[in-house]
This record gives sequence, structure tokens and C-alpha cells, in this order.
Amino acid sequence: MKTKFLIPAAAAAAFALPTAAQAQDVLPGEGFIGVQAGVHDLGLGDIEDDFGIDLDSSGTILGVFAGYDLPLGPGAFVGAEVNYNTGFGAIDSEYGIAGRIGTRLPGGAKLYARGGYQQVDFDLDEIFDEDLSGFDLDDDDGDYILGLGADFPLGGSLIRVNLDTISFDTVRATAGVGFKF
Repeated sequence: MKTKFLIPAAAAAAFALPTAAQAQDVLPGEGFIGVQAGVHDLGLGDIEDDFGIDLDSSGTILGVFAGYDLPLGPGAFVGAEVNYNTGFGAIDSEYGIAGRIGTRLPGGAKLYARGGYQQVDFDLDEIFDEDLSGFDLDDDDGDYILGLGADFPLGGSLIRVNLDTISFDTVRATAGVGFKF
């Protein structure tokens, strides 16, 4: 019984593989995937000042990103990317999606602006330095993300830096390495 399904599946894979390879040659854009690390500052300084309390308002983040860029013409491109980060300190995790538009410089470096949506899950115990497990508190929030960034080619790899804000309330700086395909 298993052979009846295995043989057609193997045949389908054999026919699909050359098609996938040809599609990669036809696609005009460039994909990328990588890892990143950075700092996300929640900008709670005003709350600290107003209420005279000390809050841990930033967290280190470590995660992954992936995306695809399409050329718009000589030197210009548009694309999209996704990210997921796990956090330490004030951030438990965050994930999002953003569109990119930018320019490719001679030598292959890309400068871009991006905008999209980012969801952030906070670690309230870390922020307030208290055990808040007995309270039913909303510990996540999502809003628009805006930022600037640059990708620098290094053979088939890339090095990237980004500076983002989520609804102009927080600041997030990341750096990463990745692969282009």
C-alpha cells in the first residue's frame, strides 16, 4: 500500500525539482535569511520620572529574519521581510512583518526605509522587578514599526544594521548576518 503512494510522490518530486531550479533563474529578485541581535528600549523614562520608580525599560533581543526584494529599476528595489526575536530583560518575544523600499548602491550595498507591524510580548516581572503572576495584566502590544536600515554584501552573505521605532514610543537597534539566495 505504501509503495502505491511512494512511487507517484517520488515521480512528482523528480519532475518538480528541475522546475523549481528553473523558477529560481527566472525570478528577478533576491531573497535573504539570517540571524540578528540587538537592544529594544521601551522608552519608559517619563513613567519613571512621573512616578519616581525605577523600571527596567530595555531588553536584549536575539532572533531571525527573512525576506525578498524585487528590483524596481536601475538601483531601486521594493521588498518584504518577517522577523521573530526572543528577548531577555523587559522583552519576552516579538515578531512582525514589514515592507521595504530602497536603493542599491554600486558594489551591492542596500539602503532602505521600512514600515509594517510589530507585536511585542513584555516581561512585566522584569520591568517592575516584582512577581506579578497574581495579577491579570495585559503583557503584549502591537503597533506600526518604522525604520531605516542597510545591508552590506559580503560574497553570498550580508551584514545588516537597522534602527526602528514602534509607534514612536520605543527604539530598537539590531545588527545581523545572513545569506542571500
